[in-house]
Amino acid sequence: MGSMDVRLVGADAWQTWRDIRLRALQDAPSAFGSTYESEAGFTEQHFRERLSGGGPAVLALADGEPVGMGGGFSDLEGWVKVVAMWVEPTWRGRQVGARVLDLLVGWAREHDLRVHLDVATDNPLARRFYQRFGFAGTGQTQPLRPGSAYLKERMVLPGRWPG
Repeated sequence: MGSMDVRLVGADAWQTWRDIRLRALQDAPSAFGSTYESEAGFTEQHFRERLSGGGPAVLALADGEPVGMGGGFSDLEGWVKVVAMWVEPTWRGRQVGARVLDLLVGWAREHDLRVHLDVATDNPLARRFYQRFGFAGTGQTQPLRPGSAYLKERMVLPGRWPG
C-alpha cells in the first residue's frame, strides 16, 4: 500500500468528489438515499455547493487517487448526519473507512455536535463497521428513498463532548 492521505476538502475538490460519488452510487445502489441516474446529471455548481454547505466532506486518497469518501451535514439541532460513506472495493478492510469516519466524528466533536447516520438494513457489513466504531441502532427505520423497498435504520454515536 502506498501513501494514504485522508483530509477534509472543500468546493475546489468538486471533480474528484463527483467522480468517486458516481462510482459509489454504481457500486452500491441500495446503500444510498440517491441514485447514479439522479446525480450523473448534477452540475459543477451543484457539487461545489454540496462541498461548501457548512458540513465536513472527507476524501481518502491513495497515491493521489480517491479510494474513500464521507460527508456530513446538520439536519437536526445539535447533530451532524454522516452521509456518502463509501470505500473502493479493493481498499475495503484496510482502515480507509475508519480513517474517514474518524475525521468526520472529530469534526463533529470540534463543533460540539452529536453524530448520527442511516444504514441500509440489508447491509450487515456496514452495520458491523459502524457498531465497531461505537454507533448504536435506534430501531427507527424508514424507506431508503421515496418509493424504495429498501429500509434504512438510524444509528447514533452515544455521548456528548465538551466544546
